[in-house]
Amino acid sequence: MKKDNRSDCASCVLTPQEKICMNPKGKGAKACPTLFQKELTRKALKEYRLSDIREFARQASIQEGECYAGREERPYVMHPTKPRIREICEFARKMGYHRLGLVFCVGLAKEAMIVNQILRTQGFETVSVVCKVGSIPKEEIGLKDSEKIFIGQHETMCNPILQAVVVNGAKTDFNILLGLCVGHDSLFFKYAEAPTTVLAVKDRVTGHNPLGPVYLLGNYYSWLNQP
Repeated sequence: MKKDNRSDCASCVLTPQEKICMNPKGKGAKACPTLFQKELTRKALKEYRLSDIREFARQASIQEGECYAGREERPYVMHPTKPRIREICEFARKMGYHRLGLVFCVGLAKEAMIVNQILRTQGFETVSVVCKVGSIPKEEIGLKDSEKIFIGQHETMCNPILQAVVVNGAKTDFNILLGLCVGHDSLFFKYAEAPTTVLAVKDRVTGHNPLGPVYLLGNYYSWLNQP
């Protein structure tokens, strides 16, 4: 793809009804991938024709629809009804998953205990593993003492690779991430063998609600818009 023709969907100002990705009669911006990346669309469609991928995508879309009530009513008004934890459980059942990996941050240990109980109550077998598993000091990956959170003390590194190895070894069907740090979650995705979803992400300031600053960009978090 040429540098001046890179996909830039986030800058598209068309309404959903005007977008060609939402309406076959719609239109697109200068670098619209729906309009100008037909070959990539065909390549992606080939992947969806693989039986296991097709079924995964089909069930995900069924789950998406089932999260809204009154879809048969006219006029239809969108009415979401299911929190993400319920959605995860329902999708796992649709896929026939039984053993779930719960991969969490030690800072969300209480939340992990609650989520673990919910999953077991819903009939799943769980394999849970905390980020500090292995008790490896941060010096092992080259951190200086001044780069630690608790300077002058032992500090165990987050170990998403070992978290992945643990759930891989347990042959989990599906993994759920709860509160892993930026970068650590990326390493888990890289090394995990089973499909993975995210229940919540780490945001130390906002109570793990990372969209808070985005919604408040016009006032309290306006400094984020400064160079």
